Amino acid sequence: MNRLFIRSQLQRFLEEDVGRGDITTEAVCGEETVKARVVAKEKGILAGLPFVQELFLMLGDVCVRPKVGEGSEFKEGDVLIELEGRADVILTAERLTLNMLQSLSGIATKTREFVRALEGTKVKLLDTRKTTPGYRFFEKYAVRIGGGSNHRFALYDMVLIKDNHKRVAGSLEEAVRRVKEKVGPAYKIEVEVESLEELEKALDLSVDIVMLDNFTPEEVKEAVKIAKGKVEIEVSGKVTLENIREYATEGVDYISSGSVIYASSWIDLSLRVL
Repeated sequence: MNRLFIRSQLQRFLEEDVGRGDITTEAVCGEETVKARVVAKEKGILAGLPFVQELFLMLGDVCVRPKVGEGSEFKEGDVLIELEGRADVILTAERLTLNMLQSLSGIATKTREFVRALEGTKVKLLDTRKTTPGYRFFEKYAVRIGGGSNHRFALYDMVLIKDNHKRVAGSLEEAVRRVKEKVGPAYKIEVEVESLEELEKALDLSVDIVMLDNFTPEEVKEAVKIAKGKVEIEVSGKVTLENIREYATEGVDYISSGSVIYASSWIDLSLRVL
């Protein structure tokens, strides 16, 4: 990970939360040193530990001792991190520390559930760009900690022709033609298709990946037969934890789900001064 980038993001978070200063902590605390613990109030998968460690390195005067490893499971009552140092630093960073750990652990936990549902298949779980503005790097990191993989990070690193691109261009064929003319072979081309008929058109266009959008499990099976391994197949839309196994048909390469991020629940943690 790019440490300078991470520090710049953490600085933004601090500026948002601390601003001109923590008036309560500055009034209450002198130069006391304390011990504190981050404790789990429910089970989950830990994510965000490196960012907490970097945060306290930036602020100084606090020793961070992880008790649970990044990506490891924990249960209710487990001590995740021990802190020792300046009380004012710990209290000022308390909310940012918990916000990162709770949100990212929630994503990692949700992702791990989806990944486990795919065990025994060759299908790779992908996230999407349905992320919190300004927090994408961290959320996609948490997906990886949970065992998933990242789809494109942003609009600049992959071609993905979706329904509105096709409407603007007039057809799937014309959209692909324009991309190949202007972008060339530098990037993989993925196209979204909404029917088996459109899939057959996509197979004639020499694209790299076809996304089956909102297909039923039965339609996915038929699509795999039609594709015959000519392109990589991604399934997206209508996928839930309960039905993901039905979509993991032999021949499907990827299943993408934005819900591992946007539908995840924060894991309940607390920071307690001893």
